[in-house]
Order: sequence, then C-alpha cells, then structure tokens
Amino acid sequence: MALKAVCLLLAASGIVAAAELPRPASAELCGDCHRAIHEGWKRSAHARAMTSRLFQDALKLAESELGVSVRRICLSCHSPMSLRLGDLGLKRKVSWEGVSCDHCHSVESVRKEGANFVAVVNVTDVKSGPSRDAASTAHRTVYSEVHRNSEICAPCHQYRNKLGLDVLTTYSEWLESSAAKQGRQCQDCHMYRVRGDVVDPRIKRVEATQINLHEMPGAHSLAQLNKAVRAWLDVERADDELVVKLRVANRTGAHFVPTGSPLRQLIIELKVNPYEGATRHETLRYRRVVADSSGKEIRREHLVFVRGAKVLSDSRLAPSETRTETFRFPIPRNVKVDVEAALWYYYSPLETLEARKVKFHTVSKFVP
Repeated sequence: MALKAVCLLLAASGIVAAAELPRPASAELCGDCHRAIHEGWKRSAHARAMTSRLFQDALKLAESELGVSVRRICLSCHSPMSLRLGDLGLKRKVSWEGVSCDHCHSVESVRKEGANFVAVVNVTDVKSGPSRDAASTAHRTVYSEVHRNSEICAPCHQYRNKLGLDVLTTYSEWLESSAAKQGRQCQDCHMYRVRGDVVDPRIKRVEATQINLHEMPGAHSLAQLNKAVRAWLDVERADDELVVKLRVANRTGAHFVPTGSPLRQLIIELKVNPYEGATRHETLRYRRVVADSSGKEIRREHLVFVRGAKVLSDSRLAPSETRTETFRFPIPRNVKVDVEAALWYYYSPLETLEARKVKFHTVSKFVP
C-alpha cells in the first residue's frame, strides 16, 4: 500500500490502521488529509527551518569553526526529528522538514531542565492538539492543554547557553509583558483562527470549520511587522533649525522588537532632503549587542550560542513601549524640506552581505 494513499483508503473503508503510518510521518503524508493546514505550514518559517539557505550557510560555518558537535545545538530546534531519529547526517526526508507536524503534535508536555525548557515528545499513533472534539480514521487524537498556551513555544524560543547567557529570551519577554497578564498567548498573534478545513473535504465534509493559522507569521511576514511596529513624524522649526521627532511604537506589546537572535535588528533610516542644500541622513539601530567573556562583541550567530557571555547593550523596543527620537538639523526657515523615515528589519547571522534586510514601513512629511 502506498503511504500517500493511506488516509484516503482508511477514510473510505472506515478501518483504523494507524499502525501503517510511519513514526514519525512526513509532513507531506499528513498533508494528504490535512491539506489546508499543510499548505499554510509550508509557507512558515518552521517548514523552512532546515532548508533555508541562510541557515545552511550558517550551519556549515558553525561546524567549520566549532566542530561537528555544534550541529546538535542547531538541529535541536531546526530539525528536532533528526535528533530523535539519530539522523544527524540528515538522510531522512522528515529530518529536512524542519519543525514538522509529527514533532509538534507528538508533544505531551513541556518541562524545565536546569535553565532551559524541554518538550516531552512521544511519537505514537496518538496526535495531540488544541481541539477537544478532534477525530480521525488514520490515527488517534487527544486534547492537549499545552498546545493552547505559550509554554509549547519555550523549548525553542528561550535558550540559555553553558556560560549562563540568555541567548533567546522571547518566552521570558512574553511572560513579563502585559499580554501575558491579560492571558494572551503566543498563538493569539501567531496562530490565530482562520476559516479552513481541518480535514480535506474529499475525505470528510464539515461545515463552517476554522483552523489555527499554521503559517505562523513572524518577522518573515511584512504584514506581521507592520502590525507590530509603527512610526509617526512630527517636524517643527526653531529659528534656522529643523527639529524632527520620530515616535516609534511596539504596538503588539507581547515581546521586545526585535526578539529572538541578538543578530536581529530594527533599523531606522531618516532622510532629510532640503530643496536647497545637501541631503542629511541619520541611522538608528535597535538591537542587543552580545560579547564573549573577554568583552569582545560577537557578530556571528553560532558564536553567540556557544561563546556569548554578556550583553553589552540592549536598545530594543520593550513590550508596549513608544519611544521618541529627536534630531536637529541646521536648515534655514525659508527652505522647504522633505522628511522621510524608513523602518527596516535586518538579520545577518554570518556578518556578511548575505543577510535579510526588508523595508516594511515608511512615513514622510513635507515641511513648507
């Protein structure tokens, strides 16, 4: 029996034959029945966690500088099934599927071991999830409370290295935010409910169903960046001086912006273009600066995870924070001016030109 036909045959016959499903199953196989969910997941950073060329280059560089043992640290989140299968050579298809279906839906609980969180994963014919009334002819199902709260994200979005540096702090940032106090979970922003079929209609027809958005938009999503961060310009004249005030707000208030890797930055580029005279430029960077034990700044991500020892500075936007940046330019009162501020998301784990830099928000003002 071809594995890709299992779901259809089971549904048609009504036979429960979960033992025929591989453990773990490929996300592609799960997609035979859960098509809408699978299509959304394929667009997610979770699906591209292994295949991302930027990650692949970073992994190769990490191994060349730190040895193959560092692979286990990286793959624990970028390909958790490869560790479970002992497939560090990445020979199995499921190992290349990043944070895949059978990983997340085999999580039974999350526990803390020392400074870090660990997902308790048990890959069986039982699939766990946030639905109380889920049913399947291909596998058993069980309701899981952990899938409804932020704790399930902690094993990969909160990490303290062996030197005691909290490299990833997204979960703890959320835990201390007003969002957490209000009961808002990570899923409320990143896996909100949308119309869709839990099971493909050709297998089972259910009216007016909703699913969690498995695309899980984050910093890779322009729409999500625009929801999270906005800017406003106020411009005044003071004699022959132009005073520009830029207000920048972290509107979602659930974690710092940017969050995650210390190599991520929110860059603000301000351009003041007078109708007479030279254009002025100012640049601000909101980021964490991490150093090794000697105090030297680290600019490569894999070295942050292994050798990071202290945070030299942290200029990121805190949850719910609105910050005002003030700039002054010597421009005569009778000169017209165009002012523009652009917000960029920037990420370069390699300290090279190979980086992700995306402009996601622009605000401008004409000063007569």
